[in-house]
Amino acid sequence: MTPSRRHRDIFRLLQRDGTISVAELASRLGVSLETVRRDLKPLAGNGSVIKMHGAVSLPSVAGEAPFEKRMRENSDAKKAIAAAVAGTIRDGDSIMMDTGTTTSFLARELLSRRRLTVVTNSSDIARTLATVNDNRVYMAGGELRSDNGAAFGTTAIEFASRFSVTHAIISAGAVNTRGVMDYDLEEAEFARMVLSRGKRAIVVTDSSKFGREGLVLVSGLAAITELATDKLPPSDIAEALDTAGIDLLLA
Repeated sequence: MTPSRRHRDIFRLLQRDGTISVAELASRLGVSLETVRRDLKPLAGNGSVIKMHGAVSLPSVAGEAPFEKRMRENSDAKKAIAAAVAGTIRDGDSIMMDTGTTTSFLARELLSRRRLTVVTNSSDIARTLATVNDNRVYMAGGELRSDNGAAFGTTAIEFASRFSVTHAIISAGAVNTRGVMDYDLEEAEFARMVLSRGKRAIVVTDSSKFGREGLVLVSGLAAITELATDKLPPSDIAEALDTAGIDLLLA
């Protein structure tokens, strides 16, 4: 493949997936890291792409808010997972969701449902599902964060504790043999409360989160009934999920 052809493919991948690591680019293009770095050097030099910490993005993506950037990352996988989970939710069901890119995609997939009762700390999810299709939407109070428009803290947790729902759904920063992890204490605490409020306790995560180590443990695997993802987990995680009796929903 010629450099100009690789440049076109690099732009195509960045437009589709947002920020991509240099190693992932090399893998997708079927070339060495050295080749990708050579290809990226003139593109970064003329401002066509932005290089940062071993990854690369388009300039417009680099200027987006953090949550918007995460919405673009692995978006095809997240949309597929959201569609698969939405297929298990019926008109009139009750749902609690935490803030997250995959749960935001799920909210969009649920626009075809009617008379939902939705509890969330995400202003994006609330805005998507409120005032349509006879839904009732309850949003946790508190100060909204600037990066994702979500409420956290003791007020949000206490609010969520008042509800019992059919589907409790959280996103995940990391999934390993220990359980579900996140990188933020307040997000982990709210997600833990969400899991405890549903007949179904569902984790939605794309396969890039498998095997990662987060900063804070949200819950052990025993607290989860189902995990929805886009690819089969590695063998050690698959074995731990099976031992815990967790159903795997593969998009």
